[in-house]
Amino acid sequence: MKVTLKLYASLGAFLPPGSKRNAIDLEVSKGASIGDVLAENRVPRENCHLILVNGHFAPPATADEKILVDGDTLAVWPPVAGG
Repeated sequence: MKVTLKLYASLGAFLPPGSKRNAIDLEVSKGASIGDVLAENRVPRENCHLILVNGHFAPPATADEKILVDGDTLAVWPPVAGG
């Protein structure tokens, strides 16, 4: 199945070659979880602060439980600070 992976800020370095505008379409196994996609792309879980699936918040602690479906968009941001 196909999902779109979007990685922002410093996480963009973990996108595979061929990505454009912080995103890439990936073929993943049916039943893949958020955690599976992050692991396949060597994205450090401790750096995944904000996770959205199709624009809806997915708590990082549930990444191994949330199963993706064909056409999903997974967007991830690292912790950020500002002031």
